[in-house]
Amino acid sequence: MNDRVPPTAPVPLSALLGHPALGLRQVAGEREVDTPVYFVHTSEMEDPVPYLLGGELLLSAGVHCPEAAGAGTYWDRYVARTVQAGAAALGFGIAPVHETVPRALVEACDRHGLPLVEVDRQTTFTAVASAVWDAMAERRHHELRSVTEAQQSLATAAARPHPVPAVLRQLSQHLGAWTVLYGPDGAELAAAGPRPPGQARTALGALAGRLRSGPSSAAGRAAGAAGEELQLTAYGLGGPAGPEDRLALGVCAPRRDGADGAIVGVAVVLLSLLTARRVVGAEAERTSALVRLMLGAEPARVAGLLARSQRQQGQSGQREQQGQQGQSGMPAEAPGKPAEPSEDGGLWTVVHGRRRGRGRDDGLLATAALAAGLGTPLVDLDGDALRALVPGEAEVRAQPGWTLGAGAPVPAADLARGGADAARALRRAVAGRVPLVRHGTRAVGVASLVDPAEAGAHGRALLAPIEGAPALLETLRVWLSLHGSWDRTAVALEVHRNTVRQRIARAEALLDVDLGDADVRMELWFALKWA
Repeated sequence: MNDRVPPTAPVPLSALLGHPALGLRQVAGEREVDTPVYFVHTSEMEDPVPYLLGGELLLSAGVHCPEAAGAGTYWDRYVARTVQAGAAALGFGIAPVHETVPRALVEACDRHGLPLVEVDRQTTFTAVASAVWDAMAERRHHELRSVTEAQQSLATAAARPHPVPAVLRQLSQHLGAWTVLYGPDGAELAAAGPRPPGQARTALGALAGRLRSGPSSAAGRAAGAAGEELQLTAYGLGGPAGPEDRLALGVCAPRRDGADGAIVGVAVVLLSLLTARRVVGAEAERTSALVRLMLGAEPARVAGLLARSQRQQGQSGQREQQGQQGQSGMPAEAPGKPAEPSEDGGLWTVVHGRRRGRGRDDGLLATAALAAGLGTPLVDLDGDALRALVPGEAEVRAQPGWTLGAGAPVPAADLARGGADAARALRRAVAGRVPLVRHGTRAVGVASLVDPAEAGAHGRALLAPIEGAPALLETLRVWLSLHGSWDRTAVALEVHRNTVRQRIARAEALLDVDLGDADVRMELWFALKWA
């Protein structure tokens, strides 16, 4: 298959052959493997190669080759070029040129292994294309529903008392696969689903052993017990810093469809968080910090607990003692005696965020993804609003689907100031439509200094007299953007210059302003942007 084929949901050729309204019939070519169809393309060119991406059902009525010209090697060259272009199959329309599928074409498709489908004279090529698009939309809807259901069940499993085995079981059920979590030494720490043959398990373990620390993946194949082909994939779990902490997820499945990659991605994020070095001692310190804050302790006296627990999470530690199990189902370190927090609590970066668009993701998954992306578990997600504390002076990075503002690193005693800086940076990011603004960077414009909600209300109030006249609003917008040029505005709007003059005069009267005043024009320009 051509690597230019986009990741769309393909339609099996058998689904089109079984479509009752199309009446298609395969007359030649490969029949044992169900061919995926990614596109439909109609062409009567003698050489279709320049116009194909790969994966198409190429439709032709043979106009490029009349019946009399079909002898010799014509069809063989045509089919060879079609195969070279990566087409999935060839659909040949009966009539108006050919009464039957040319015998030479049938033989050529058999030689080259290209599926050849006879399109009945009553079936239009448009109907075939429409059936393919409808089938693709249905399969895509099914994939999205599968991913949504998997996200919900995996998130529920992650909240159970023994989350790692629960997540592996849910992943196994959704994929119909054997799932396994490998330890740093390659041992199987937990597994779920039907165990594959020893050869497949060995090959999967070898793939996991070749992964580097942190997020990475490797894929391979192996034979199953009945000789079928098994898909092997190993994924490195993000977070650990050294080989002594390296964990990996292995998946052994008889098949793989479009939704599987997204489902595995969710499981990798969850398992990375569940198996990270959030040891019992670190969790206890965070709990202690919360209790002390609620009882009135100063942030500077408590922040050291949070900072140290975060360092423990990110650093590699010693190997766990044999047989010692944590609540997550993974080996856990003994908590030990927590040390007293430092006096100053170190430096902290406050992050404020606002979700872009409508949020449909599960709250646990969104929090997990943000915690992993920002590098801190100290995330407060409240609907479409986000607040987070990032210890130290680590660089805050933009997060998909979010607009962020980051304050400058401040001591724990100045967290209120850091929060105010982060809020201002977020307002600038929203106004400038950029994913991230850090406090102290150059502003994205004067408009960023105004609260977006207040600016929008002001703009709508100022323009209310012409709100019901779209033509006046658009003319005013274009006229201001072109510095009051009547001729250029007329060209841009494709109207007469006198029409522009009349509209601007009407807008000026309704708004009760003097458009000859530069201050008035500037205020209206901002109002148009805000409203």
